[in-house]
Amino acid sequence: MLPARVKIVEVGPRDGLQSEPLILPVVVRAELIDRLTRCGFSTIEAGSLVSPKAVPQLAESETVYRSIQRKDGVEYPLLVGNLDGLERSIRADARQISVFCAATEAFSMANNRCSIQQNLERIRSICDKALANEITVRAYLSCTLGCPFEGKVDAGFVAKIAGLLIDYGCYEVSLADTIGVGTAGSVSRLLETVSRRIPLEKIAVHFHDTYGQALANVLVALQSGVNVIDSSVAGLGGCPFAGNASGNLASEDLLYMLDGMGIETGIHLNRLIETAWTVADIFGRQPESRVSKAIGRKLAPEFSRYPKV
Repeated sequence: MLPARVKIVEVGPRDGLQSEPLILPVVVRAELIDRLTRCGFSTIEAGSLVSPKAVPQLAESETVYRSIQRKDGVEYPLLVGNLDGLERSIRADARQISVFCAATEAFSMANNRCSIQQNLERIRSICDKALANEITVRAYLSCTLGCPFEGKVDAGFVAKIAGLLIDYGCYEVSLADTIGVGTAGSVSRLLETVSRRIPLEKIAVHFHDTYGQALANVLVALQSGVNVIDSSVAGLGGCPFAGNASGNLASEDLLYMLDGMGIETGIHLNRLIETAWTVADIFGRQPESRVSKAIGRKLAPEFSRYPKV
């Protein structure tokens, strides 16, 4: 049975921008988040508090966070990688954060600069302090369907790590197909395995569209009982530590499919398409979304207040 309502977590302002070669000014990043708020998203990633040397595209995320027009009932999580990042989020008065872990040792060393066990210990410390400060924690688990360094990933090991993240106090684990190699079959098997360890209502999915399988994979996830899906406006993103990974599933494509299935999201499609063309214009290209391309840029005036980067 399909869910009556799905929550879309908009990751464009963080996961989308982190892989772009150009760096957007703070005022443009804040405006993008405000536009996404007006589209109707209930969760929008606002930035990342990792080292600006590692991800310069997301430097000054605290300033972005303080600049946005926050709306009651909307969450604006900040990604943190260590206790220093958590302290920065506390000073910024953030009420939601995200942490990240990997399902393979090679990707953990590339992305997190430490082993899986070391990263889990770090996450446990972050969760303990965040929860003590009444900050909720969401977790990302990378490479759950394939790794650019190690290839296939054992679903049982993914379930084990997901379980630990929930045990530490994360309210949800987003299972990420970081390089976009997942298929309907592998997604079904992964969810069946992970849901034996943690409840389905604590599972979200995060698909990249490298092989054009993202929407099919979403459908399988919905049929399996998952009702939280990550996506990125205009299909922005990829992974800076996985060079062959194309962009995230485009939010417009996901919303078009869900609207057609009669599944509620609370998000306005035309406003989202306008926003997709707006941000794509800044980068001087078209959106990756097929829906945005099909409907066209007629909905979107130029983002005239800001120059193209």
